[in-house]
Amino acid sequence: MNNPKNEPTLESIGDYNTLKGSKKRIVWSVIVVGLLIGTVYTIVSSKYANVDDRIDIQDPIKNVKIK
Repeated sequence: MNNPKNEPTLESIGDYNTLKGSKKRIVWSVIVVGLLIGTVYTIVSSKYANVDDRIDIQDPIKNVKIK
């Protein structure tokens, strides 16, 4: 497949060091927002993950017939 010049590659991962000004702030803000969303999701899921109103089923499958 043909790779255009403007598409990022693994070789250009060091390009972050050349970012200046608003581009560097945008990268940092995306990282911080991602971490905040992950933190909020973890807190909310740990708080509301426990279900107290589930119905326990006491009828286990004892025998499965194979034809």
